Amino acid sequence: MIDRMSYSVRNTILGASTLVGVQIIALSAFGQPAVSKTHALMLWAGDVFSAENSQQLTDWYTFSHIIHGFLFYLALWFFFPRTPFLTRLFLAMGIEIAWEITENTPMVIQHYREQALAQGYVGDSILNSVSDVCAMIFGFILAWRLPVWATISLGVFFEAWTGFWIHDNLTLNILGLLNMTPGFIKEWQAGI
Repeated sequence: MIDRMSYSVRNTILGASTLVGVQIIALSAFGQPAVSKTHALMLWAGDVFSAENSQQLTDWYTFSHIIHGFLFYLALWFFFPRTPFLTRLFLAMGIEIAWEITENTPMVIQHYREQALAQGYVGDSILNSVSDVCAMIFGFILAWRLPVWATISLGVFFEAWTGFWIHDNLTLNILGLLNMTPGFIKEWQAGI
């Protein structure tokens, strides 16, 4: 049993490393920098209008990626209840990495620039993008270990907190991406 479990863990680590390698290669091909163009390394970039936003290890959007982990855990638990945890985590990583690659295509970057908060957006640094995947993994593991009520409460708190402080969050980001943001919200976001 232990050999079989360690084999599964080794395969998951190998698969996860391969996925991250594909992510790094794809972002490099798009011309995304490995780190911030200032070459400063910060644990937190708290100014959404700063050139360091989406370039550093964490920023306000890290909370959205933790929520991705919550949502992926829920969806994969619901649709694949008999699938082992590590397999579901690997699938969640694949989805998150596919998003990270898509998010950094020139077309999506340009689409984000049309929104009030992202006019100077240049995409993610590779460091930030890989960190976003790590935040999703953290959220996935939290959702696995925490009671459902705690996971939901934490997700709602992150949405409300980021919405209050930066006038953006996962919900508003999705609405903006789909061009469904109501006018009064666009004005509210632009009024920061």
